[in-house]
Amino acid sequence: MQPIVAGHHINVGAVFRSAAALGVDAVLVSPDCADPLYRRSVRVSMGTVFQVPWTRFERWPAGLDALTDAGYVVAGMTLGEGAITLDELVAEDHPKLALVFGTEGHGITPRVDRRLDRRVTIPMMGGVDSLNVAAASAVTFYATR
Repeated sequence: MQPIVAGHHINVGAVFRSAAALGVDAVLVSPDCADPLYRRSVRVSMGTVFQVPWTRFERWPAGLDALTDAGYVVAGMTLGEGAITLDELVAEDHPKLALVFGTEGHGITPRVDRRLDRRVTIPMMGGVDSLNVAAASAVTFYATR
């Protein structure tokens, strides 16, 4: 599984920590994502940014095409229309899965959304509409491991 993240240093560090803890193969970051090697990211990740392989896309979102060409199903975590539940994605049992997480507040951009093979949501209760990207990534990594 390959997650793709965009976000600020605290969330980036938290995503790396969850990725390491839950056996994610690698993390791919968008060009405008905060630097995983920034000291705050490293601290929040508890050093796992040095453990989990990662790279930065040079072209975004065009870089997603390389994942599709390599046989990955690209699934974006979104509240967008037509999203299936995380349980439904897991039931599809994709051998090669790349997960896309958007930024806090804005989520996945329309340009990225157009390149997704699946739109996925984590069902919420109690009047909560979404989780922050760090929490959503941990839930998603666990469910798709």
